[in-house]
Parts: sequence; structure tokens; C-alpha cells
Amino acid sequence: MLIARPAYLEQLISWKDTDLIKVVTGVRRCGKSVLLFDIFSDWLLNNGVSAKHLIKVNLEDRQNAALRNPDALYSYVREAVKGRGKYYLLLDEVQYIDAFEDVLNSFKNMGCDVYVTGSNSKLLSSDVSTALRGRSIDIKVYPLSFAEYYSYAGGDVRKAFNSYMLYGGFPYIASETEANHKTKYLKMLEETVATKDIISHYKLRSPALFNAVYDFLCSNIGCLISPKKISDTLKTNGYPKITPDTVGNYLQYLCEAFLFYKVYRYDLKGKGYLKTLNKYYAVDTGLRNAKLNYRQTEITHILENIVYLELLRRGYTVDIGKNAAKEIDFVAKDGMNTYYIQVAYTVNDAVKRQQELSSFYGLDDAYRKIVVTMDDDPFTILENGYKKFNIFDFLLNQNSLTGV
Repeated sequence: MLIARPAYLEQLISWKDTDLIKVVTGVRRCGKSVLLFDIFSDWLLNNGVSAKHLIKVNLEDRQNAALRNPDALYSYVREAVKGRGKYYLLLDEVQYIDAFEDVLNSFKNMGCDVYVTGSNSKLLSSDVSTALRGRSIDIKVYPLSFAEYYSYAGGDVRKAFNSYMLYGGFPYIASETEANHKTKYLKMLEETVATKDIISHYKLRSPALFNAVYDFLCSNIGCLISPKKISDTLKTNGYPKITPDTVGNYLQYLCEAFLFYKVYRYDLKGKGYLKTLNKYYAVDTGLRNAKLNYRQTEITHILENIVYLELLRRGYTVDIGKNAAKEIDFVAKDGMNTYYIQVAYTVNDAVKRQQELSSFYGLDDAYRKIVVTMDDDPFTILENGYKKFNIFDFLLNQNSLTGV
């Protein structure tokens, strides 16, 4: 059974037949190939595209090894494009082709609508889109949202969410029932994507130092950090030669591999971005937990991480809001609307409610102010008209914010 990915399918459909190469990007094993070769391919066939006009090549498959040569692939596609009408070319793991930029442009000139994926230690997913900049559009794919995960897992929603927080949303995890298999898979994936892919790709000379930075980032999701803060901490923990510049490079590598996302702070009063101290969130809580051997599972930070990724999936631009001495977890914008969002385990405790809501005080704009919590009660309107969302209502309703 395929797990539906309706938001990504909608994006692919919206860019169909445009004069741009569609690059499906994202961390490894998040479902890019299935999205393109199964979900989108089936949609094309069910919506009037003849099987003869659909060309699919998985370049990772050994039987297609000869097609990794750009001239051989060009001849193969040229031979397939014989009749009239639009042809749809789907290429998986495009990094296997030398100088793939030139051959992909040639396919466009043949009249093909071109879609590609790609990511391994030779060429990261972000490198593919960078190489095609100006001629392509990115379709950014993340591990499963909770709505996608729950559409497959079903059952008690709280039990499913507990599993999602612990093991994350990689598609394989949703289908695996054995806990020890989940942990082994995540550990394998974490070691492949980070330890092997990044270290090999950037030819890092000190894997231990890189992993120390990676561990620090996993331990501090949702915390204000800087390269200097990390280097100062690691110097006291046995890495005396580390520098802020080296840490800054490692942070960039982790983001380019889509393992983390950097979030900037925006001064709501001064109307400008702040240059120091940012936050980082992991692409998947399960991968992050596996890296830390499940030692640090602070639920509030994990909830923040999940809400942040959900906002990205829905297409929002997300910043941290600085409101005088207070901080708003997320300022989410979609071009038309702006939302101020706090994430808390509960606001039913009076002290905690005051702490969370005080971040909104003094903001006299008309932007909607929302708190996302684990509270399970019917009271959704707080003081000053602030809105409270239960985490499940927020995550399972794609339009939860626009309906506020």
C-alpha cells in the first residue's frame, strides 16, 4: 500500500508541462523516488498520458548501468521519442550521469517534460538543484507529515503520535511494526546520510569532530546557538583546536544534506533580521533521536520541531520572532497572511499560560496569535482573542491556520 503524498503530487501537477526541469529534492529515503515513479507516474497514466509517452529510468538500478553514460542515455531517450505529443521523462538518481546538466537540457529541447531526483555521497540533493539553477524548479520533499503517517498507521491517534515523535516519519518507519527494526533502520540511515555521505562528499579529515558538532545540534534543537557557542562548548569537551569557522562549515553541510534547517530571528519591533544566534531544527525527530541513542527526548522541543516542519510543508516562510525581551517560537508567512505561533506542552497551568502568552504582549498588529499544545479540552479561545490549537487538530487539518 502506497502512502498518499497529496501535497507533493499537487505541486508536481501544477508544474506539469512548464519549460522547467522539475527537481525533487530532500533528505535521502524520504520518499522522492516513490513520489515520482509510482504516485506521479500513476497520476499521469490515469489522466490521459499514454504509457508510450512515459519514459522512466532508474539510474541506480544495475540493469540501467549503461545509461549512466550521457550519450547512451541521450540515444535511448531519442529513440523513445518518436511520435507526436508531449513525452514525460522521469529520471531517478540523476547524479550517476556525468555532466547531467547538458543532457537534461537536450531532453527539454526534444520536447520532453523532465523530472529528476538525486542524492548520495557523490552528489547531494541540494547539489542537483544548484547545478540546474535558472532552469529548474525544486519540489521540496520531507519525511511523512503526521497526517500522512496517520493515514497509513491509523488506530488511536495519541498512540500513533507518540510513535511518530519517537521514531519520526520516514516512510519505511510507518510500515515497520517491530520497535527494534525501527531503531536499527534509523541508526543505519543516520550513519549513511551523515557519517558516510557528508564526510565522503566534503572529504572531511576529522569525522570525530564533525560528529561532535552533529551531536551538539541534535541535543540543542530549538535552542539559540552560534558557531562560536558550539566551538566554545566543544573546546571544553576535548576538541581544543576547533574554530567557529569550522563549526560554521559543518552546520552548512548538515543543512545542505537536508538534515537540519536553520531558522533566523526577526526583530518584530525593529523590523529587521538579527545577525547573531539562530535555531536549528532536525528534518526528522526519529533520525535525531537515533543519533542521540534516545537519551534526550524533551517533548516540548520535539513538539516545536514537528510544528516547524509542518509549517515548511505547508509552504510558509518561518522565522523566530523577537518581541522586546520575549521570543515567539514561529512567525509564519505565506505571502498573504502572517501568524504568530507558540508551542507548549500545556497552557492549562496558570503560570505556564502566562509565560507563553506574554510573548504576544505589546504587539498591536492584527496578525493572528496561536498557541499549539497537547491540551485535550474544548477551550480554544484564550485571553485577548488568542487561539489555542490541540496538536492533533493542527497537524491533521491542512487548512487549520487559514480557518482561524
